[in-house]
Amino acid sequence: MSIVTLLPFIVLIGAMFLMTRSAKKKQQAAAQMRNEMQPGTGVRTIGGMYATVKEIGDETVLLEVAPGVHAVYAKNAIGAVLEDAEYNRIVHGDDEESDSDTVVPDDASSLTEAAEAEAAESVEDAPKADLTKKSDAAEAAAEGQKDGKADGETDAK
Repeated sequence: MSIVTLLPFIVLIGAMFLMTRSAKKKQQAAAQMRNEMQPGTGVRTIGGMYATVKEIGDETVLLEVAPGVHAVYAKNAIGAVLEDAEYNRIVHGDDEESDSDTVVPDDASSLTEAAEAEAAESVEDAPKADLTKKSDAAEAAAEGQKDGKADGETDAK
């Protein structure tokens, strides 16, 4: 056999080795992160639930989901251990005080106020449509008989 025929197999085995190596490193980092958990820290589970660690066992963790509500999870179900500031920002909505005085509007209303004022002025100048009911029944019947047909009649015979 020549080296040319073995080259695809060698490349495939090398790629598999590199993929398993990176996956193993990720697993070790996740296990180390879970081992560094302490009671009182905020965590996010792999399901996306935020909770506070109350007790840590060998394979399980007791989490406080809400005040007075506790749940037991496997350690492997912890997706991330969060810093206190980040946990409070996400769960409690605490805003970090910024040093800049720049105010950025949430929408584009400040950019379109002049255009809206001009549009409001042109609408006020336009004549208003008459949307009232016609009081005379004869006038309504005459309007319906303009082409000599009653409602629902067609030209087909």
